[in-house]
Amino acid sequence: MTATPMESVQAIRWGIIGCGAVTEVKSGPGFSKAPHSSLVAVMRRDGAKARDYAQRHGVPNWYDDAAALIADPQVNAVYVATPPSTHKQYALMCIAAGKPVYVEKPMAMDAAECAQIVQAGRAAGVPVFVAYYRRMLPRFRKVRELLFDEHAIGTPRIVNTVLYEPHHPRYHDPKNLPWHVQPEISGGGIFMDIGCHTLDILDWLFGPIVSASGHASNQLKAYPVEDTVAMSFAFGNGMLGTGLWNFDSATHHDSIDVIGTRGRISFATFGNGPIRVENAAGVSEFKIDNPLHIQQPLIETIVAELTGQAGACPSTAESGMRTSWVMDQVMRDYRIAQSTAASNSR
Repeated sequence: MTATPMESVQAIRWGIIGCGAVTEVKSGPGFSKAPHSSLVAVMRRDGAKARDYAQRHGVPNWYDDAAALIADPQVNAVYVATPPSTHKQYALMCIAAGKPVYVEKPMAMDAAECAQIVQAGRAAGVPVFVAYYRRMLPRFRKVRELLFDEHAIGTPRIVNTVLYEPHHPRYHDPKNLPWHVQPEISGGGIFMDIGCHTLDILDWLFGPIVSASGHASNQLKAYPVEDTVAMSFAFGNGMLGTGLWNFDSATHHDSIDVIGTRGRISFATFGNGPIRVENAAGVSEFKIDNPLHIQQPLIETIVAELTGQAGACPSTAESGMRTSWVMDQVMRDYRIAQSTAASNSR
C-alpha cells in the first residue's frame, strides 16, 4: 500500500489497537481533543469491549482484528496501546501499510526489536513515535528551563534517581498476575514498565546514556520477575548517575536529584509533586499540575509534525530505542542468571 504524503494531510484520523485501561483517560480522549485530530476507530480482541469503548467515547468504528483496523481507509495513523509483546508485530504492520504509528512504552520487548521497527520505518519513510509523553509535560519542561535557560544550579554534574513503593495488592494473587509482571508479555517487571519513564526523561534532559550497568533481584518472589533494581550510568557529556528501584518497601518515595556546580534541583517522575530548587538564593518550589489527558501534549506534537505544522515530536523511535538499550544493559546479568537457573532446573 502506498501512503498519502503526510505533508498533504490536513487532519489525522487515528485508530487505536488495544483500547484498554490506559486509553480511557491518559491517552484516548487526547486524540480527539488535539487540533486537527480525531479518533475514528478502535480495536480490541474482545469485540464486545471494543464496541463498548467506541460507544462510550463516540468513536464511529470498532474492530476485533488489528489488520482490519490498519486497513480501514478512514484511519491514517495508528496508536498501538497493547502490551510490549505485540508492539513490534503491530508497528511493522502499520509501517507496511504506510501509516504512521505511535507505540506505547516501552517501545518493544528489547532494543533488538526496537531496532527492527526503526529500520523498517526508515526504509519505508513512515514516521514512528513512542509514548514517552513526559517530554512534553509542562512540569518537565520547567525543569529543563531551570537547568539550561536559567542555569539555576550551574552546570549539572551528577544525577540520582530513587523510586520505592509498597507491594501493590494487585500482585498478591500469583494465579492472576497482571501482564506487567509476566515476562513473556512485558519483557520484565515493574522496572521495565515504569522505570523506562525515568530513563527517558533523563535522556531528554541530559542527552543519551552511553554506558550503563546494574543488578537486579527478586526478593519478595511474589511474581516471576525482578522487584529490585540498582544501576549506574554515564552520559555522553560526562555526567554520571545512579538509580534504585524497589517494589516491596514500607513507604513510597519518588525523586530525581540533580546536583550542579551551584545548587540542586529535585523533582519526581510521577505525580504532581513540586519541583524544588536549592541554590545561593535560597529554596524555591514550583507546583505545576499535569493535564487531565496526560498524553495529549505529546499527541499534539505528533499531529503537528504529520500535518506539516511547525515543530516536531520529541519522542521518536530512535530515542525510544535508546531507553530500551539502557534497560537491556541494566538487566543483562540478571536475565542470564535467570536463564541459566531455568536451564539447570530442567
